[in-house]
Amino acid sequence: MLSPRTWQNLVGELRQSPLAKLGVSLFIVILGMAIFAPFLAPHNPNVQHLDQKLLPPVGLSRVTTTTTTQMVNGSVTTITERTQINATWTYPLGTDPLGRDMLSRVLYGARTSMLVGVLGTALATLIGAPIGLIAGYYGGLVDDTLMRFADIMLAFPSLVLAISLVGLFGRIAVTVPDPWVVFNIASATMPATFTLPGMVILVIGLVNWVWIARVARGEALSIVEAEYIKAARSYGTSDIRIMTRHVLPNALTPILILATILVAANILLESSLAYLGFSGTTLSWGFDISQGQQYLATSWWITTLPGVGIVIAVMGVNLIGDWLRDALDPGIEGESEGGL
Repeated sequence: MLSPRTWQNLVGELRQSPLAKLGVSLFIVILGMAIFAPFLAPHNPNVQHLDQKLLPPVGLSRVTTTTTTQMVNGSVTTITERTQINATWTYPLGTDPLGRDMLSRVLYGARTSMLVGVLGTALATLIGAPIGLIAGYYGGLVDDTLMRFADIMLAFPSLVLAISLVGLFGRIAVTVPDPWVVFNIASATMPATFTLPGMVILVIGLVNWVWIARVARGEALSIVEAEYIKAARSYGTSDIRIMTRHVLPNALTPILILATILVAANILLESSLAYLGFSGTTLSWGFDISQGQQYLATSWWITTLPGVGIVIAVMGVNLIGDWLRDALDPGIEGESEGGL
């Protein structure tokens, strides 16, 4: 649990920093969208209405041009017809090429991005933190072996490595029941399940554990030289107990700060994989951007709205990471940006 002094630092920094307040507000908005999507979405995000495709958002209109040729008095005549398509409050943010409601898809896309970002970062932390602590605690050959393997992982760009791993292991999609719909709390017209891209979560953990490991190792290297660690060893305390009761708690702050920043990076990574078709789910901001790119000149909202969602989510999480850094450990300011 957090100590009273830590809570005081967090609250004090939040009160003083407008950017921290903005970050928390943006994060609450995206988190609310993800959790309460079945209540906020006006339509099922997967249902197609082909007769309502490419409708513009409310307040805008779209003009389509249709060219036909007809035979008039023995000659071919070209006829051009211009049709104005107006928005409707039934689809307040417009529709995509298949007539699916964009507002509903943006809301459900937030659920995918947040879950993948948080779960992928949690997996990376569970892998990287023990490896880093072991390397820093034991040092010597153990440290050299683990860190050289980490250096090999760092030699590959994250996106390239992620694509390679997805191509190697294939797509693994996990169907998760939506409790709001299953227990009849939300409308039965909403999807009863949603697809969680399990392979993307696994890949994110395998790609990003290195950053957590390096930070954990650096903290462990300095902590093991402390007098209380030497005293614990002199009393015959086991290495596992020392690492879990003394080293890990004192190394937790920079790990937590880096993990928060990694959530934002992983949201971007998930969107990139979805854009390239490696996600395994169609309810993703990156997937919608990919589907709408060919309509960018005439129906820009298909790509812009998911893009705005990505920007808000990443900005909010990054600002929260800065808030945690300034409140918990101002001395590490600027260290995390260099690696990510």
